[in-house]
Amino acid sequence: MTRTARTVGMLALGLLVGCTTSAKTPSRGPAVDADGTAEMAALLKERAAAVNVERLLFPVNDRRAKLFAEQLKKPMRPALRLPLEFAYARELVQAGENEAALQAFADLEQDIKGVSPALWQAQGSAILIQKATTWLRIAEEQNCHQGNTPESCLLPIRGEGVHRKREGATRAIEVLNGLLDREPGNLEARWLLNVAYMTLGDYPDRVPKSRLIPPTVFESAHPLPRFENVARRVGVDVYGLSGGAVLDDYDGDGHLDLVLTAIGFDDPVRFFRNRGDGTFEDRTEQAALPGITGGLNMVQADYDNDGRVDILVLRGAWMKTEGRFPLSLLRNEGGGRFVDVTKSAGLLRFGPTQTATWFDYDGDGWLDLFIGNESTPASETEPADPQPCELFHNNRNGTFTEVAREAGVAIVGFVKGVVSGDYDNDGRPDLYVSVQGGDNVLFRNEGPGPGGAWRFTNVAARAGVTEPVYSFGAFFFDYDNDGWADLYVTGFDPRVDGGDVGAAYLGIRTPATRGRLYRNKGDGTFENVTSAAGVDTVAPAMGLNFGDLDNDGYLDFYLGTGTPNLATLVPNRMFRNSGGGTFQDVTSAGNFGHLQKGHAIVFGDPDEDGDQDVFEVMGGAFLADRAYSTFYENPGTDNHWLALTLEGVRANRSAVGARITVTVSGAGGTRAIRRTVGSGGSFGASPLRQQIGLGDAARIDSVEITWPGSGLTQRLDGLQLDRRYRVREGFPAS
Repeated sequence: MTRTARTVGMLALGLLVGCTTSAKTPSRGPAVDADGTAEMAALLKERAAAVNVERLLFPVNDRRAKLFAEQLKKPMRPALRLPLEFAYARELVQAGENEAALQAFADLEQDIKGVSPALWQAQGSAILIQKATTWLRIAEEQNCHQGNTPESCLLPIRGEGVHRKREGATRAIEVLNGLLDREPGNLEARWLLNVAYMTLGDYPDRVPKSRLIPPTVFESAHPLPRFENVARRVGVDVYGLSGGAVLDDYDGDGHLDLVLTAIGFDDPVRFFRNRGDGTFEDRTEQAALPGITGGLNMVQADYDNDGRVDILVLRGAWMKTEGRFPLSLLRNEGGGRFVDVTKSAGLLRFGPTQTATWFDYDGDGWLDLFIGNESTPASETEPADPQPCELFHNNRNGTFTEVAREAGVAIVGFVKGVVSGDYDNDGRPDLYVSVQGGDNVLFRNEGPGPGGAWRFTNVAARAGVTEPVYSFGAFFFDYDNDGWADLYVTGFDPRVDGGDVGAAYLGIRTPATRGRLYRNKGDGTFENVTSAAGVDTVAPAMGLNFGDLDNDGYLDFYLGTGTPNLATLVPNRMFRNSGGGTFQDVTSAGNFGHLQKGHAIVFGDPDEDGDQDVFEVMGGAFLADRAYSTFYENPGTDNHWLALTLEGVRANRSAVGARITVTVSGAGGTRAIRRTVGSGGSFGASPLRQQIGLGDAARIDSVEITWPGSGLTQRLDGLQLDRRYRVREGFPAS
């Protein structure tokens, strides 16, 4: 940093009046089963062993390859054998058996040509793409994985990111050029060809001119300083599959720790404790979570109001009928130790999900939980498998009651993202539900009905936020600082490939789904400003979150891109908020264009220097698609900041849903900067502590906090620039 961060002690205020403290002291309710963690571990092991590998595409690709190999030993007609050979070869790649896969693709090519040369001419391109992908996988493993550096896989590839072992990329180029000779308009092959030349340091000079994607299309729209990937240096260069990440303080020492999960059935929940200097030590064993495995995503909350942040692990996503796994509620016991209380809390249920949100929908000061489940439609071989979404009301004693049907939110769909936010500023948090393959849903919180039950109404069509049809994650954020929650919804279609992304860079329109940025008009409706704001592009995003890269007071956002397809090697994308209602693509300038699959994303300040760094879980779903996580260190700016940790009294203890308005003055006049307490996007969870950029402000005029539930508006005066404060509801900042 160019400015030394000055920190005010994070000590709590002295003892408060008895009626205030007792109102928020949790009742533990039923005694927690001391064997809850062991019981969940046994259940997860049992469920993993019971999955049907024929119906599960990942992460059991080694078992599937063996199954297909056995099936190929049986005699069968070419019409059945050739598709099975293709499936077997592709499964070998996805299992990491690349040399065997290359031989299987060569055998398949020979078999197809033996049946019909015309058939090869018509369908050979798909096999050639797979062959090229296999060679690129070999190149990645020999260079990006075995010889990982801070510059590995970062577009545009340069420096230490250039491959030293060249055979893989060289052979991929041979295959791709051959494919483009026979099919010049194949955009996927063209994209991969340019990537392959980059890995060898031969881009753009040696790319055939007719096939070149020019370097100018990757140039950033703003000269953002370079963020260095320091994951290895700080101790979080985890090599694994796709998964979740939560950055927060779990041991109560005031420093931000990191918890990670991964989709593999044997992948443990991992706990990294912040040493206090921005580096981390692996404390997984001490976290007391043996056998708690799997989980594509996580969200955090202090569900029992004891002052310690708990974690919810989500499982079974994308696995359809084989995804009937339980989630895990991990109660924080303090000191960086957790216990699985799923069963005793009343949350033991079995259904595929990757998304959930904590919110106090009835304003009673206790966080409730909405879970978005994935329902499988009927097919020719299987009946429909409806998995209604669930709403768990907090009983204020450590347990929950499911009330989705009576609340009107038990929708059935392939739900990929849920977020909560008060879009209409009526003091009641609402819900946005991303349904892939259908209309998205905006549930307006109507409050209690005649019988006392709280109800929600779907107003998405009226509000104008049903698209995109193929959506994924989402988040509410006030990108224009006008006091109304805006909405971003990612576009995601698993059929999208690198060709669609390359086409978008080249200005070629394809049918590929694009995300939507909706500006809140303040009248219950939203305006689609995707194009006007400069974010109308193809970025198949899975992970997503927002933060303030340069402390200018405007929220930027980062998209973790890719699809399960190993050939979808596309850059993760960072968009900087210009402050004028538009966003600038700063991917290449900021060093964010990682080509591996991007999942959970968090913004936070674990090194406590006053600016936000960015952590991202990398890796795909297939067994072989592992990658190193990334941690982009912020180089800092001269802009000011303010950090607030809020503690509710009548509101929920961690103040989720609290609205903050910071009014500052400077050379440019007076401005208001607004934030809402929460973890951000729906795939990756940032700290509940709010790190707020203040731009070139000369002073903080005031801070106003509107606490959820009570609606109390609290004004704080006298706060200083570049400091951290703890604020308890109704009391001065400390």
